[in-house]
Amino acid sequence: MKDTRLIKFYLVRYFFLAFAGLQAVAAVILLVQYEDTPKSRFAIFVFTSLAMILIAVHTTVFANIRQVIMSKKKITVAHRAKRKHYEWADVIELKHLPFINMYSLHLKGKKKKIYFLPPSGSEAVFGLFSGELDTLKK
Repeated sequence: MKDTRLIKFYLVRYFFLAFAGLQAVAAVILLVQYEDTPKSRFAIFVFTSLAMILIAVHTTVFANIRQVIMSKKKITVAHRAKRKHYEWADVIELKHLPFINMYSLHLKGKKKKIYFLPPSGSEAVFGLFSGELDTLKK
């Protein structure tokens, strides 16, 4: 099975962190520009709290996104330069998250779930990849 494109992987992984940085920069600019008016205080509070919420979302969910390559016999999880191979018997749960087009994978011996993107050019059909249906039947 093919892997996702690196541009898509890094865009999804660091989107919330970059957006939180933009919110923090906007709050600092408002603080410097308009100093101590009631409207600017409220806007600074909104931008700062939104930045903290987005950082929390990034650290809880999107920091666990990995590159996953699946085949008939094994699953390969790549993180930075390390690659770990798992058998299908080690999979506790594989779930499709339809609204964000991601998958969550829970493996034996791992406390946290691993999130990954489907391969580029494939669509999910009932939790499986449509391009891989023919190869799984063989």
